[in-house]
Amino acid sequence: MAWCAARTFHMPAVDMGALRTRAPLAAGAGFASVAGSTFWRSLASSKPSSRFACLAISTDARIKEAVHTEKAPAALGPYSQAIKANNFVYVSGCLGLIPETGKFVSDDVEDQTEQVLKNMGEILKASGASYSSVVKTTILLADLKDFKKVNEIYAKYFPSPAPARSTFQVAALPLDAKIEIECIAAM
Repeated sequence: MAWCAARTFHMPAVDMGALRTRAPLAAGAGFASVAGSTFWRSLASSKPSSRFACLAISTDARIKEAVHTEKAPAALGPYSQAIKANNFVYVSGCLGLIPETGKFVSDDVEDQTEQVLKNMGEILKASGASYSSVVKTTILLADLKDFKKVNEIYAKYFPSPAPARSTFQVAALPLDAKIEIECIAAM
């Protein structure tokens, strides 16, 4: 569908290999501006282009890298602590476990929240990111009544502007945790 629409507008081909190696951060924005300006120029041109390339998020395994640190609890299943891909870090849900023991810091939601955020910080650091580069978090709570307590601790870790966020109460969390937080950070 996109190919047909692009061919209709006679857009020229874009060398995606060169775009990816020269400007990995600006590829999306650069492509949009190239496509937009070229689109208007191509309307005036009567010579159709024979090729078209579409920019998309790559699933190429060469640009997908697992992140692992001993300073955060190991994954509880077949998943990575985090994945780096397309200039983002996707941190898996973190629990309030002590890395050395694999046990909860306590049964208290405040203590678990503090430990979750410490664990997340270690994973972010291992990936080359930080709390300030986090753009989105998702908080899963065993009890939504803990929302205010969690917010007080959470606010200490994320500088302004705070990341976008979703918070949900769920039926249960792994190992009967009180809280789990995942995040996405920009590189």
